[in-house]
Amino acid sequence: MSKNEKKYNQPTQSTNQPVDYHLPVLLRETIDALNILPDGIYVDCTFGGGGHSKEILKRLGEHGKLFAFDRDADASKNLPKDDRIVFVPHNFRHIQRFLRLHKATKVDGIIADLGVSSHQFDEANRGFSIRFDADLDMRMDMRQSLTAFEVVNRYSEQQLHKIFEQYGEVTNSKTLARTIVHVRNATSLKSISNFKNALSAIVKGNPNKYFAQVFQALRIEVNDELGALKEMLEQAPTLLKQKGRIAVITFHSLEDRIVKNFLKKGIFEETEQINPFAQTATEEPALRTVTKKPITPGQEELKQNPRSRSAKLRVAEKA
Repeated sequence: MSKNEKKYNQPTQSTNQPVDYHLPVLLRETIDALNILPDGIYVDCTFGGGGHSKEILKRLGEHGKLFAFDRDADASKNLPKDDRIVFVPHNFRHIQRFLRLHKATKVDGIIADLGVSSHQFDEANRGFSIRFDADLDMRMDMRQSLTAFEVVNRYSEQQLHKIFEQYGEVTNSKTLARTIVHVRNATSLKSISNFKNALSAIVKGNPNKYFAQVFQALRIEVNDELGALKEMLEQAPTLLKQKGRIAVITFHSLEDRIVKNFLKKGIFEETEQINPFAQTATEEPALRTVTKKPITPGQEELKQNPRSRSAKLRVAEKA
C-alpha cells in the first residue's frame, strides 16, 4: 500500500474540485530521460491532464508526432489544439494495435504514468475514494461493465481473499473476504458508505488506512491494472526504435516490481535457477536500463505535490 494512495484517500473538510486535473509527477526528470528528438514519434500511455504530453509537444518540431492514450473519456477534455497530437481513447494495453491503425510501427519513446489521476480520486461519483459516498464503481473506462460493486457482490470468497491479499496487502484479507460473502446476502454493498459500515466490525488499525488498502485492491482488479501494464511492456521492445526509450512512473510496489524486472531482464517475476552450472543459450535483453536506481521526487516537488511521495521513475533504452 503506497503512501501516495493513502494521501489521496484521506478525509477532507471540503469536496471542492482541484484547480488542476492532475499535476504531472517527475515532469522534468521524465521528459529529460526520454531524450526528445524534434522529429520523433512518441506515445503517452496515460494522457490524463496532459501534463507530460504538453511538455513533449514543447520539444517536438513541426514534423514530430505524439500519440496520447487514455481509457477515461474525461481526459479528452484536456487535449491541446495541436495537429501533432493524436488522442486514442483506449487502454494502453492495445498500444501496438492502435499505433498500426495510425501507420506508426516504430516510435522513439514511450511514457506511462501509472495509477489513478487526481481528477479520478476527486470526482466523488467515480467511487475511487473513501472520502465520499457514492456507488462502489472505480471504473477508469466507463464503457466496461465490471465495477467494484460487481466484484464484492459476485466474486467467490477465495477470489476476494486473493485480491485483498495480493493487491491490497490487507492484514486480515481472509476474514474480510469471508465477511463480505456473509453480509452481502442481507445488506446492499452498492454504496461506499454501506460497504464501510457493513465491514466496520472487522477493521484492523486505522480505518482510513485499512479501507484505502481495500479500495486499492478493488481498483486494481476492476481495471486489471497489472495485466494491462504487463501487456504494454511486452509490446514496448518491438515498438521502440533503436535507442528509443521507455519511461514508467509507478506508485506502489506491485507495479514497480513488474516494471523493474521487465526493464532489467525482460521477465515479470524473479525465477530460481534450478542448475546454475547448466549451459543454456540466453538472449540479450531487448532493453537496457538507463536508471540503475529509480528516480524519486525531490524535496521541492514533495512540498508542492505531496501526492508524488511514492512515485518512482524507471527508464530503459532499446538495445
